[in-house]
Amino acid sequence: MATKTSKKTQSTESAKPPVAKLRLGLLNASIWERVTDKGTFHSVTFERRYRDANGEWHSTHSYDASDLLALAKLADQAHSRILELRPAKAAA
Repeated sequence: MATKTSKKTQSTESAKPPVAKLRLGLLNASIWERVTDKGTFHSVTFERRYRDANGEWHSTHSYDASDLLALAKLADQAHSRILELRPAKAAA
């Protein structure tokens, strides 16, 4: 079964790739960098991978109660990674 892709997703995929990707189990975090005249900013998107009844992989941005602790840990790791990226960009 084909997955629908929104215009927003298409433009994100054709833009620059994430500056970092993190994974914890089936949860993924992508860290995005946006450079403006006011400085460099980072944002994070999260997704959960799962298999359907046919064994095909899909992504969702919806989380079960059992995902929340791992999601919080992944958010903490993403925060730490962003802090690591900041000095690296300042030194370059």
